[in-house]
Amino acid sequence: MPEQEPSEHEREKVERLRRAMYSRKLSENLKPRDRRVLDLTPEIVGDDWKKEEPQTPGLTVAPRLIGVARSLLWWILIGSVLFFIAAIGIFAYYFAFGQGSLSANPRNIDISVQGPPQVAGGEPTALQIAVVNRNRVPIELAELVITYPEGTRALADQSDVKTSCSSIEGEAGGAYDLRRQRICLGTIESGGRKQGKISALFAGTTGSHADVKVELEYHVQGSSAVFVASTNYTLAFSSSPLAVSIDGNSQTVSGQPLQFTINVASNANASMKDVLLSIDYPFGFKFTSATPSPRPGGGASEQLWALGDLAPGQKKSVSIQGVLTGEQGDNRVFRLSAGTRTSENATRIETKLADNTYTLQISQPFLGLAVMVNGSDKSAVVAPGDNVAVSIAYQNNLPVEITDAVIVARLTGTGIDGSTVHVIDGFYRSSDDAVLWDKTTTSGKFASLAPGARGVVTFNFSAPESDALKSASDPSIDISVNAAGKRLSEAGVPQNLQSASRQQVKLATDLQISSQALYYANPFGSSGPIPPKAGVETTYALVFTVTNTTNKIKHAKVTATLPNYVRWIGSHAPSTEKLAFNQFDGTFTWDVGDIAPNVGLNSTPPRQIAISIGLTPSVSQIGSQPVLVREVTLRGEDEATSASITKTAAPDVTTNLTQVGKSSSNSVVGTDPGFSLGGATIVK
Repeated sequence: MPEQEPSEHEREKVERLRRAMYSRKLSENLKPRDRRVLDLTPEIVGDDWKKEEPQTPGLTVAPRLIGVARSLLWWILIGSVLFFIAAIGIFAYYFAFGQGSLSANPRNIDISVQGPPQVAGGEPTALQIAVVNRNRVPIELAELVITYPEGTRALADQSDVKTSCSSIEGEAGGAYDLRRQRICLGTIESGGRKQGKISALFAGTTGSHADVKVELEYHVQGSSAVFVASTNYTLAFSSSPLAVSIDGNSQTVSGQPLQFTINVASNANASMKDVLLSIDYPFGFKFTSATPSPRPGGGASEQLWALGDLAPGQKKSVSIQGVLTGEQGDNRVFRLSAGTRTSENATRIETKLADNTYTLQISQPFLGLAVMVNGSDKSAVVAPGDNVAVSIAYQNNLPVEITDAVIVARLTGTGIDGSTVHVIDGFYRSSDDAVLWDKTTTSGKFASLAPGARGVVTFNFSAPESDALKSASDPSIDISVNAAGKRLSEAGVPQNLQSASRQQVKLATDLQISSQALYYANPFGSSGPIPPKAGVETTYALVFTVTNTTNKIKHAKVTATLPNYVRWIGSHAPSTEKLAFNQFDGTFTWDVGDIAPNVGLNSTPPRQIAISIGLTPSVSQIGSQPVLVREVTLRGEDEATSASITKTAAPDVTTNLTQVGKSSSNSVVGTDPGFSLGGATIVK
């Protein structure tokens, strides 16, 4: 019987056993087996026989990693098959239905644009454009479409790629404002190449970038569809066709007029059409005027100027005047832009070609000025006819000297009498009510003021009298002080300087109060003897009259006191006036309220009240002229000046009816008609 070859399974089991025997890790698991007892009973062995071998656990024979690796390999194999099937599907779709099915694929068309690495704004720039067809079939009706960035211009004869179907979209003048250009290339054979050059004037600010978009539109034989291949070319600007510069000081004084000039110049070799200038003002700037004037309708913080066309090398200037306010040390920035627009109706710059900034620092005045009126640095209030003393303190705040200094104080508002003006070391110019000091009036003192130099100049005048204020309303006198001088600028050029200060003198209204007694003209009717007799009551009327000149008086009240021998009978006229009497101390209060200007003047009736009183003299008063009312006082508030006013009628009213208590000279109130001095003295 031939020897039977072991099976593959048996060989694998032997091999695993061999590896386990020689393995340091697994050999420990192989232990000696118990010896079998010899069985003398013979076994029956057939022709085919096999011996069952004890099963050894797989974990003790070989690592489990072999099974894991086998599973991983199966998954990799399955994934590879699926990927191969998907790739076949994608390629089939691409070549059957996708772009691979096109006979002329846009990806097989090369468009190259070559030009300088940097472009000078406004300078002619040439771009070389080449188109190569790498498709297997020709492309037909090819048109090159060039889209230019805003502000691009080209001369009409500057295109070197021209056919009968070429066109330019833009505004034509001496030059073209280019937006889009179409150039017909016709048919480009497979492997064919067409190229050409275009020249344009590109516009942009220094350091900025712009894109030129180049597209090729074409057809293929047997199709009406339009296919497009495109590329972009980026321009980097090394300079701008316009330049914006500013001429002005780097410092200003808060609240003082300032002026600066903006210059817009052309750096281009061709004319720049319809140039605009825009200024964005900082917070605190108040525009006053400009030369030339800006476009109407500009906002409070931004204005626009239409400068027109600029020839190569031409410069145009705009002068700005205004006032900048702020705290000392603040920096304020003006932002300037120049450019073009596509239509005259545009209200903003559509293509910015240049920009700049102008920074101003708010500093203290070069010549500090402090104005004081009657010793106060605040708004002063003076009565008509009062003396007004003005002192102006000055100080050089610069680190350099000021030469040819001039200080001028102008008096405006209510007119004054120039003959009352007295000035020391100065000159009063009556033609414009100005007081000035310069190097000629100060014996050369103002010819040069050293850094930190200080001093004081003074003058005084009389406020207008009441008669001159009768037709005035809220009269006041403004004292505006302006100083001028020169210094050497940072560039060594003489520079004019200005400084200003202001003070106001308010004129109080001429409020008057008068009081008198009436017997014969008593509106209530009189009784009792004249002259008065001791122990017998004689009745009178007390009349109080209020007049006012220029300013409205608010919350006015009149108070007075009756002696203990005089009683208030209880009547007053007009009855609409508010009158209160205190019988314990004999005082009464007339609540006048508001007093309008010009009351009692210019045919306007005064404010009046009459009260009825009775006098019962004592024998101790025989031979005297006793007081009927004392301490007649008017109080109120001047609405224009917010000052409190107090007026007292003096002397006190007595039985001498020819005597009138007035707060000042007053011709409104007369004496009692028919009364003589003989009726004033008390008799027995």
